[in-house]
Amino acid sequence: MKVVMPVAGKGTRLRPHTHLVPKPLLKVGDKPVLSYILDDLRELGVNEAVLITGHLKEKVQEFMSTEYPDFNAVYTEQVEQRGTADAIALAEPFVQEEMLIIFVDTLFDADLELVKRLPEDVAGVIWAMEVEDYQRFGVLVTDENGFMREIIEKPSTPVSKLANIGLYYIRDWKLLFEGIRHVMNAEPGPSGEYYLTDAFQYMVDKGAKLKVEPVHGWYDAGKPETLLETNQHVLSTTRGRTPSTVPDGVTIHEPVHVADGVTLEASEIGPNVTLAAGATVRGSKLRHTIVGEKSTIENADLHDSLIGTNVKVSGVRGQVDLGDHSVVTIG
Repeated sequence: MKVVMPVAGKGTRLRPHTHLVPKPLLKVGDKPVLSYILDDLRELGVNEAVLITGHLKEKVQEFMSTEYPDFNAVYTEQVEQRGTADAIALAEPFVQEEMLIIFVDTLFDADLELVKRLPEDVAGVIWAMEVEDYQRFGVLVTDENGFMREIIEKPSTPVSKLANIGLYYIRDWKLLFEGIRHVMNAEPGPSGEYYLTDAFQYMVDKGAKLKVEPVHGWYDAGKPETLLETNQHVLSTTRGRTPSTVPDGVTIHEPVHVADGVTLEASEIGPNVTLAAGATVRGSKLRHTIVGEKSTIENADLHDSLIGTNVKVSGVRGQVDLGDHSVVTIG
């Protein structure tokens, strides 16, 4: 089995951080978003990957070769952003078997082992999350047996609350690529893009059975505010890390993740704070904040903030969003 992962996006909603760091490599709980997905794939026994790259592609390749050398990864570039169907179409020369397709804007709690238990007549799985604000999403309408009938984008009436989350298993890969070619030969959608969901609809219309399965959790990592929410989730579950020895004058409110090599002096840290290796915090109060490696925060009171690597912040109060190598001093 292969995994196909589109990682070409520019991450415009996460600028300035994505000027220098690809969106999948931004960290929550002191670990890149992409790492959570790759670690789950390792457990599943999948180590064949096709990555559709674009923005900062060299950094994605360097990360894979350095941190996940056991993955047999190939790369193909999406030069022009023409939608999700176009992205997956680029993987066709490298795929001649069943596959997982994972869009890495989000983290999820899903039973991927399900793919090993599917009846032979099932062509694939689409994972979904039940949501209340269904108008924001593409939602899946199922039959009485839980198989997809159609996907409706941003419905105005509650035809379904099962949101499409960008996680798929495709056993009938030949029919999928046939569907993608059908989509790419038609007119693009209203936004000028070609949608992978239209290829799924093609499969269903041809008689394929696509099972819709719920996920236990779905955590967005595509915007600053949701990145911080996802950070709080992972700190509360798998990635919380409090210093074994808390210096005098320092107060910790869990959950936090304080990496090795962090310096803390006369500060209040947490809740929902990640401090990466080499960070220094002096005379400050931080909550709902992520601080990158080797950054220094002094005499500041920060909340709901994203701080990149090698950043220096002094005397700041409130909410800030600073990319790598920034310097902000007030007072």
